Amino acid sequence: MEHELKTLTARLLAHRWLPRNDRQVRRALVDETFRVELDHRLAAIGLQLQDNPYADHVAAVLTPEMFEPVFGARREYAASNVGLTRDEIALLIVIWSLIILPKRERQVTRRELADDGQGDMFGADKPVAHGAAVSGGLSEASLIADFGPLLGGKTKVKNFMLGKLARLGFIERRSGVLHEGPLLDVALDYRVLADRIIHGTLADVLKNAGHAVPDTNAFEDAEVLSDAGDGEEDA
Repeated sequence: MEHELKTLTARLLAHRWLPRNDRQVRRALVDETFRVELDHRLAAIGLQLQDNPYADHVAAVLTPEMFEPVFGARREYAASNVGLTRDEIALLIVIWSLIILPKRERQVTRRELADDGQGDMFGADKPVAHGAAVSGGLSEASLIADFGPLLGGKTKVKNFMLGKLARLGFIERRSGVLHEGPLLDVALDYRVLADRIIHGTLADVLKNAGHAVPDTNAFEDAEVLSDAGDGEEDA
């Protein structure tokens, strides 16, 4: 176990994120003894494992008490500690809303992109799906047409802002389509952002651009998932 703990800790630091189905990550999610020791080692250097049972990846992030010692006394880091401008943060939240909100709705209701809309009486018993089965793509041209003029111009969004978000791991760009990146569903807290977007001013912005958002927060009627379910999936 010692070698695996050391290896996983080093991999988290070197790669920033790891896929949820990675063998060592899976052990950290289902083996309590292994997880406790991993948490202890990360905490010793001011880090913690960022894990969301609905996300495809996990990541190592700073513990709250380390924000100020690492980023300084100024409060700019509260909005972004990766050098994002206000326009870039706004674009990131729009993309998160258009990809993650529908994805979470499908995960909670146990539906997939390929569903034909018919009810499934056994849907609640399905394991939570990840990846392309529930996470849809977003047309880059459509996004730029709808929001480019509001965020500094279409050229700026296409040639600079989207490229920066891709380099940081929030999105992936493939043949004119934007897909969820490793950090999009890990770094942004759904429980905090969803209600603010669904019932806030951004909902009107999205609707005015022709993008529907869920009527309610997907977690309102859902049970909180535990990683015990992940272990059952592997069995």
